[in-house]
Amino acid sequence: MLNIAIVGPGLVGGALIEQIAAHAQSPRFARLPIAVVGLINSRKMALSNTAFTAADLAGWQSTLLGDSAQAADLSRFADTLAGIECGATAIVDCTSSDAIAALYPSWLARGLHVVTPNKKAFSGDMSLFREIQKLSSSPLGPTVYHEATVGAGLPVLSTLNDLVRTGDRIVKIEGIFSGTLSYLFNNFSAPGATQKFSDCVAVAKENGYTEPDPRDDLNGMDVARKVTILGRVAGLEIGTDTLPVENIVPESLRDVSTAEEFMVRLPEFDEHFSQLNREALQAGSVLRYVGFVDGLNGQSSVKLARYSLDHPFASLKGSDNIIAFTTDRFPNPLIIQGAGAGAAVTAFGIFSDLIKIAERFGSGLADSKC
Repeated sequence: MLNIAIVGPGLVGGALIEQIAAHAQSPRFARLPIAVVGLINSRKMALSNTAFTAADLAGWQSTLLGDSAQAADLSRFADTLAGIECGATAIVDCTSSDAIAALYPSWLARGLHVVTPNKKAFSGDMSLFREIQKLSSSPLGPTVYHEATVGAGLPVLSTLNDLVRTGDRIVKIEGIFSGTLSYLFNNFSAPGATQKFSDCVAVAKENGYTEPDPRDDLNGMDVARKVTILGRVAGLEIGTDTLPVENIVPESLRDVSTAEEFMVRLPEFDEHFSQLNREALQAGSVLRYVGFVDGLNGQSSVKLARYSLDHPFASLKGSDNIIAFTTDRFPNPLIIQGAGAGAAVTAFGIFSDLIKIAERFGSGLADSKC
C-alpha cells in the first residue's frame, strides 16, 4: 500500500484526488494499491490511519476539510504520517510555497517520500537542492519525484534522467516551457496574424491562460525556474540568480501598482512588439519565448528568440509546450510536445510519479500490517 497525503489541495490536488479515486475502482488497484489518508490546507486538516472512503473523497472540501475538521498543524500532520506502519507514505506538495519546500529534508529524514509540482526546492537555494538530493539518493528510499515541475504531465524530467543515467552527454535543451507565452506568440507571431500584442494578452487573461497579473508570466521567471531545474538535473551549477532572463514587460510598466493598470497601459507598447514581429517575419522567422540549457559552454538563458518557419517551434499551436533534447546520441533532437499546463495533466504527472513510488516501495495488499 502507498499512502498519500496532500498538502494544499486546490485545483491540481482536487484533480489528483479524482484520479486516485478512479484508480481505486479499477482492476489496477489490486496490483498497485494507492490510497489518500491525509489532506491539509492553510486552515484545516484531515488524517486517517486507513484510506478515506470514496464518499469522503467525492466531497472532500466539506466532508474532510469542512468546518468540523481539525485545525491545520503541519508538524503534527507530518508526525502522524511518519507513524503509519502500513506500506509506504508519500506527501504530495501542491503548493507553490518556499516555506513548504524547505520542509522536504525533514520529511525525507523521517522516511516520507515527496512528490510535487512545486518548483521552489529545485530552482531556489542550491544548498536545499543538494540536501534533498543527498537524502533521497539511497535505492532503499525515501525518494523525491517532481516531474510536474517542468512540463506538468509531459515526460520531460524522466526523459532527461534516462539520458543522464545512461551516460549520454547533454549538448543542449531548448524549449517553449510556458503555456501562456506559447499561446501569446503562437497567435501574435505567425504569417497572416493581425492581432495586436495587447489584445493577445487580454484574450489570454480572459481565458485563464495567464496569472492574475500577466507580468508574472511575461517577466520570464517561471521559465527561468524550469530551465534551472533542467540544468541542475543535467548536472550543471545553475540558478535563477545568475541565469540571463529577458523580461519582456516594458520597463515603465514593471512597477505599476495593479494588473488592471498594466493592462490599460499595455497598448502603448503595441508598436514596439509589432516592430519586433515585422522584423522577424521579414527574415522568414517568427518570435518564440524560449528557455535554453547549454550543456557545453555554460551559456544557458531565457529569451525572446527568432525561429525559421520550418522549425518545429514555429509550427506550435495553442498553448502547447515543446522541448528538444540535443545529445551525443540524439544529434537530431529528441522532441517532446504537448499540453504543459492544466489541472488534469499536472495531476497526471504527479500520479505517474506516485505510481513509480508504489512500484518501488509499496508493499501491496498482502502486507501483514494492512
